[in-house]
Amino acid sequence: MIRVLLDENLPRKLKGSLDADVVSIARTVPECGWGGITNGRLLRLAAAEFDVLLTMDRGIAYQQNLSGLDLCLVVLSAVSNDIDDLLPLAPALNAALREATPGRVLRVAK
Repeated sequence: MIRVLLDENLPRKLKGSLDADVVSIARTVPECGWGGITNGRLLRLAAAEFDVLLTMDRGIAYQQNLSGLDLCLVVLSAVSNDIDDLLPLAPALNAALREATPGRVLRVAK
């Protein structure tokens, strides 16, 4: 079972599409009180409490040094961050979460 943090660019409703057989905890950045925190600090905070950071920020893997972080980054690619655009990615997202291991960057797209 893994712990997933949803970046603030994702809707809270996306938590409902995460497979309960894989995900033990799913929280959002605002729920953790981490809204507005820079990516570098957010990654460090996330690595201390979560196994996966789920985001739509395509540049984060290139802009931040992920080495040494006990965290998997899963990057979603959709037309928008609207829940209706993200829900079709749910099967591929849940498959990616099953393969999540620290230090990896996984990309999920249609």
